[in-house]
Amino acid sequence: MERRWLAAYPPGVPAELDHVDYRSLVDLCSASCARFASRPAFSSLGHAMSFAELDRRSAAFAAWLQQRGLPRGARVALMLPNLLQYPVALFGALRAGMIVVNVNPLYTPRELEHQLRDSGAKAIVILENFAHVLAAVIARTEVQHVVVTQFGDLLPAPKRWLVNLVVKYVKRLVPRYVLHGAIALRACCRSGRPQAVAVGADDVAFLQYTGGTTGIAKGAMLTHGNMVANVAQATSWIRPQLEGLDGGTIVTALPLYHIFSLMANCLTFTALGWCNLLIANPRDLPTFVHTLRRQPFEAITGVNTLFNALMNTPGFERIDFSRLRIALAGGMALQRAVAERWKTSTGVNLVEAYGLTETAPAVCINPLDLDHFNGSIGLPIPSTEVSVRDENGVELDDPAAIGELCVRGPQLMRGYWRRPDETRKVMTDDGFLLTGDLARIDEQGFVYLVDRKKDMILVSGFNVYPNEIEDVVMLHPGVREVAAIGIPDEETGEAVKLFVVKLDPALSAEDLIAHCRANLTRYKVPHHIEFRDELPKTNVGKILRRALREERPGAV
Repeated sequence: MERRWLAAYPPGVPAELDHVDYRSLVDLCSASCARFASRPAFSSLGHAMSFAELDRRSAAFAAWLQQRGLPRGARVALMLPNLLQYPVALFGALRAGMIVVNVNPLYTPRELEHQLRDSGAKAIVILENFAHVLAAVIARTEVQHVVVTQFGDLLPAPKRWLVNLVVKYVKRLVPRYVLHGAIALRACCRSGRPQAVAVGADDVAFLQYTGGTTGIAKGAMLTHGNMVANVAQATSWIRPQLEGLDGGTIVTALPLYHIFSLMANCLTFTALGWCNLLIANPRDLPTFVHTLRRQPFEAITGVNTLFNALMNTPGFERIDFSRLRIALAGGMALQRAVAERWKTSTGVNLVEAYGLTETAPAVCINPLDLDHFNGSIGLPIPSTEVSVRDENGVELDDPAAIGELCVRGPQLMRGYWRRPDETRKVMTDDGFLLTGDLARIDEQGFVYLVDRKKDMILVSGFNVYPNEIEDVVMLHPGVREVAAIGIPDEETGEAVKLFVVKLDPALSAEDLIAHCRANLTRYKVPHHIEFRDELPKTNVGKILRRALREERPGAV
C-alpha cells in the first residue's frame, strides 16, 4: 500500500529509522544508568530509586542468577505488580542474558501452571502476596529457583518495616504458603557484578504471553531487536512534544508486566532518562488521585476505563495538570465521551495509540500535537507498513473499504514460542501479521479501527460493530461504562445487547434505547439492556466482551 500517511507526519518525525541506538535492552539499560546516574528512575510508595541504584541492584541480581548455574537463554518468570522490585528483576534477568516471562500476579493456579510449564521457566521472582498460588503448582513445573519479595522491600528502613507490617498483619494480604528453598529478593541484590554476556538483536528478550481471551495463552517471542526498534520508533514520535524538557515524570498505572506499559512507560522513558511513578494498585482510585495531587508529572498512559474511572473519582478536579505534555490511551478503544471530557478537565488532548503483543507493541500513534479527538488510532509509526486486506488476502486501496489490518515492521515478533502452527496462521507470505482487527485507512493515512473480527455482530445480514454502539451509549450522561455484544435472535440472527453500569441511578432502559434510536441506524439499536454494578475486565482494565458472551443470555 502507498504510504500516504507520511504526508500527515508531525514535524521532526522521520519516515524511517535511520539507525537504532542500542543493540539490545542490556545496552539501553546500561547507557541510561551511566548517563542519568543521579536522576530518579522509578518511584514507588513515596521513595525514588535512582538510575545508579537501579544499575547496582540489577547487576547484583544478574550475578545471583548466573551463580545459580542458569545458562544464557534460561527463562525467568516475574510475577510482580508495579513496585521497585519489578525493574530490578527485569533488567537483572536481561543483563544475565536470560529471557523474561512476564506473569500476571492475579493468575489462578491453572493459568500460572500453564504459563510456567509452557515457557519452561527455571526461576521465578514473586511477591509473597501471591506465593500461595505458586505453591499450589510448583511441583508440576520446571521451576528450580524461587525468589520471594515483600511489598515494601527496596524501601528504606523504617518505612520498609512499616509497609510490610501493614500489608501482612493489618490488611492480611499474604495468605499462608510453603515454598521450600525460597530466597528473599533483598538477599539477591546486595552486591556483585555479572559476567559479561554477549546479547544481540536476534536474541529473545521476552516471552510475552497473550491475554488468553481467545483461547490458550501463547508466548510471543520478542527479541532485543524488536524491543529496541520499538523504543526508537516511540521516542522519535514523542521527542518533538518534549522539546525544552530535560527529564520528567510519567505516571505508570498500568501493570509493567503488560506489553503496553512495559514499552510505553518502562523502556521508552528509561531510554529518555525520565522517572516512572509506579502505581501499585490503580484500582484504589482515592489513593491514586491523592498520589497524583502530590506528585507533579508530565506524561500519563492508560486505557479508556482507567481515564474514565479517574475522572469519576472525587479529588480529580484538584489535580495539577499544568505540566502535562502527553496523555496516551491504548489497549482498547478510546471513547469520544471520555476523550472530550479529559480535554475539558485537563486542557490536554487524550491521544489514542494502537498496538499488539506481537508487535512489541506500538503500530500506530496519533500525532501528539492534535488538539481534538479524531476517532482514529493514529498513523503508522516510522518504519512500519500497514495494509487492509479482504478475506482472500487482497489489499483494499479504497479509503472507505473495511478489511483486516495487517502490519509489517522491525517490531514484529519472531513468532509464537514452540507453536510454529499458530505462527503460520497469523503471518502472510509477504511477512505481514494478520491482526484480527477490522479497520480502514483514510485518504491521509489515518487508521480507523472498526472492531475485532470475532466481536462483530451480524444483524439481518448487516455488520454491526460493538465499538460504535459503545461510543454512542457513552455519550449519554447517565452512563459510566458499557459493553455491547451479540446474542441469538430468531428473527434477525443476532441482536445487540448492552451491559451498562449507571452513573445516574435514575437511568432506565427506555432512556438508553431512545438515545440510541436518535443516534444509530435502526438495525444497530440495542434490543436488550442489562444493568450491572460492574463489568468483567482484564488485568489492565479492558472490558471482557467474551466473558459476557459466555454467560446465559437474558434481558432486563
